[in-house]
Amino acid sequence: MNQKYVIAIDQGTTSSRAVLFDSQARTIETAQQEITQSYPQPGWVEHNPEEIWASQMAVVTQALAKAGLDAGNIAGIGITNQRETTIAWNRHTGKPIYPAIVWQDRRTAAFCRSLIQQGREQSVTAKTGLRLDPYFSGTKLAWILNEVPGARKLAQSGDLLFGTVDCWLIWQLTGGKVHATDVTNASRTLMFNIHTGQWDDELLSMLDVPLAMLPQVKSCSEVYGTVDTNIVAGDIPIAGVAGDQHAALFGQACFEKGMAKSTYGTGCFLLKNTGDQAVKSTHNLLTTIAWKMGDRTEYALEGSVFMAGATIQWLRDELGIIQSAAECDQLAAPDNGGVFLVPAFTGLGAPYWDPDARGSIFGLTRGANRSHLCRAALESIAFQNFDLIEAMQADSGIKLEELRVDGGASRSTPLMQFQADILGTPVVRPESVETTARGAAYLAGLAIGLWKDKQELSQHWQADARFEPQLEPQPRERMVKSWRRAVERALKWNENPGPDPGCQA
Repeated sequence: MNQKYVIAIDQGTTSSRAVLFDSQARTIETAQQEITQSYPQPGWVEHNPEEIWASQMAVVTQALAKAGLDAGNIAGIGITNQRETTIAWNRHTGKPIYPAIVWQDRRTAAFCRSLIQQGREQSVTAKTGLRLDPYFSGTKLAWILNEVPGARKLAQSGDLLFGTVDCWLIWQLTGGKVHATDVTNASRTLMFNIHTGQWDDELLSMLDVPLAMLPQVKSCSEVYGTVDTNIVAGDIPIAGVAGDQHAALFGQACFEKGMAKSTYGTGCFLLKNTGDQAVKSTHNLLTTIAWKMGDRTEYALEGSVFMAGATIQWLRDELGIIQSAAECDQLAAPDNGGVFLVPAFTGLGAPYWDPDARGSIFGLTRGANRSHLCRAALESIAFQNFDLIEAMQADSGIKLEELRVDGGASRSTPLMQFQADILGTPVVRPESVETTARGAAYLAGLAIGLWKDKQELSQHWQADARFEPQLEPQPRERMVKSWRRAVERALKWNENPGPDPGCQA
């Protein structure tokens, strides 16, 4: 093979990225472009699907130009993406009929509660490994069908397509020739049975979603199709696809049962490889497909934190007390001064699963200042991860020996040290924290023969920093107790709210 490069398309919640890897799995070049976040109503979060596509193509072009390469040098494309974000578009025009409803969006909370009250959740969890929560794609799609004028009619006539962001990008890249997704993204929709590997008729009926809307489901490492020559010259295969957290697990070389990683991005996501066993959680975690390669499907336990790096963005964009994430690190006091921040701006994920929780700050005194708030924001990320890991260890019965970390916020030394301190477990950061893009590239490279197997890929993983716990058990227990008390006060805050006093005449 003369072409020795794989480009990873990494479409995230706050930005579109492209990362170029060579045959030695070295990062050659990257490009990134922020995308617009829209909040049309409280609890609603939207993106423009056409901006997602345009920004993604722009960064691919930039990465190739910066590396001095062209499409002829690319052996394959891997795609990884923000999961659960829901897009519906016209099969014939290719135009979205509504903005992308982002995974953080909570507009379907009441619908989820009604389904739970109908006694549906147990069956849904048994089939999908998920909870009936607004987080997932299925209720978002149901909302589009029920609320967007003309959507239901288009769907019934077979003219409306559904897809998560990976599916949308594949459709665009192939010039509308391929409507497909992979098992990991399908497993996050509330419509896919993770045990049979099929869209489920009972689930589709519950949500009133026509099967004809849904994409074909493929493995994570195979050729989906080639890029349309009107977009890029040359028949470049799209050969690897996985949702961002599954790709990060793969990119962290967590190939063995029991290995775990946490990605600190907009949210924080902990996945633990459970091999070929779909472990049922008794501690409010999710059971999900880790990846499928060939005929073998492997599973993972997952816990999701909705607000991690997004909490630091809130300090920057909404409060204006910092200019950058690096400044948050610099300003953060050595301790929190008794201040605890519960960043439940869009509800709380695992292990609480409360869409009615709301962001709260506790322990403020006259002496509290922005340094304490910066420290509390960093600690809130680690505390939420602690909750996930404690639940995961209880489910698996296996103590975590080390936590592999990645994502933008994993570059924060005070955050990583506090994570090790509050866990009482070493935290290991790899040389490259581009593990999400790396996982997508690995999946594509395996499909096209650029790399031989997972064992070869394991050799490319190298540690950059190891953070050992330094906090004694007693102060750790006191801090966890205070955190849990703060969470308890934030739960159910928005449940059956009364009239807004600010709206009174």
